[in-house]
Amino acid sequence: MTSTAPAPASTGTATAPIAAATAPATTAPTATTPAQAASAELERRIARDPGSFRVLTGDRPTGALHLGHYFGSLLNRVRLQNLGVDVVVLIPDYQVITDRDTAERLGEYTDGLLLDYLALGLDPARSTVFCHSAVPALNQLMLPFLSLVSVAELNRNPTVKDEIAHSRQSTVSGLMLTYPVHQAADILSCKGNLVPVGRDQAPHLEVTRTIARRFNERYGDVFPEPETLLSAAPLLLGTDGTKMSKSRANSVPLGATADETARLIRGATTDADRHITYDPDTRPNVSSLVLLAALCLERDPHEVAAEIGDGGAAVLKRTVTDAVNGHLAAFRARRAEYAKDLPYVRSVLRAGNERANALAEATLDEVREAMGAFR
Repeated sequence: MTSTAPAPASTGTATAPIAAATAPATTAPTATTPAQAASAELERRIARDPGSFRVLTGDRPTGALHLGHYFGSLLNRVRLQNLGVDVVVLIPDYQVITDRDTAERLGEYTDGLLLDYLALGLDPARSTVFCHSAVPALNQLMLPFLSLVSVAELNRNPTVKDEIAHSRQSTVSGLMLTYPVHQAADILSCKGNLVPVGRDQAPHLEVTRTIARRFNERYGDVFPEPETLLSAAPLLLGTDGTKMSKSRANSVPLGATADETARLIRGATTDADRHITYDPDTRPNVSSLVLLAALCLERDPHEVAAEIGDGGAAVLKRTVTDAVNGHLAAFRARRAEYAKDLPYVRSVLRAGNERANALAEATLDEVREAMGAFR
């Protein structure tokens, strides 16, 4: 399925997408588990017939995207787009209030996401970016979908449990509990059949697959059961040694300046051993920094560690800082150019909203017909 969203005309200086570096090729993960084997087979199918796949993915507008997003998912979206997959990217603005009381700085964060996407190389002529709040049919799909899962199933979802543990709210709302069903509505509204995820998000997708299967069994075939494409990207830790996350204030934002990046990396947690090695199992903090440098330099992390050797944490952090700033220099320059023409940037979102509405309304019509519902 090839995206039909037009590239909107600019009202300012950026009359065409700014040339972006080609995302590096990604090989399928070594098939050491059934899930990895399935992802490897998916990669082969994508290579044979990319137009038969539609990806739904996205990022909540709760802060700046960071290096974990960049290597974990963003580069892969551009890779899939360039292969010919129909990539649909959701900005789930309504979902901001799943774990916070208000949607603060929503417009600023949404603009930031759009700038990052465009600077990275998402092409409005081939990919679609839209906001949850702009597509009412998403919320109408929630009601029948909620009837297809039990409270017990929602309660034992491990991803929801983790989100609740890190919630900013003193109590958990129903919105948090039903978050996987919201995600199912997002994916199935456009009949997405491929969802790239990290291992921590796989349980959410299982809820989507369950809902699609149960709906089809009860009302007739309407939805595909989306397939999971596991990310081959390794985990990058935050500056405090835990999972890199916007909500934990431990990330290195993509839009940070070179000086800000240096300051954040200088504050990263390491360990007491001056000799630098790459050993993720026994030295996770040091190894995550080594890995970050290696990813930016497109080198083997063991080689990077060996070169630093007895240089200690100071040399390690300087190496990482130089590698990150060098790698992101072109991206940041493109981002700055797009930031000069926010009317164009926002027009990309309006065009995406139009296409997403058309897809979701068509899906909702099929759901109503299958269920025998009146309009």
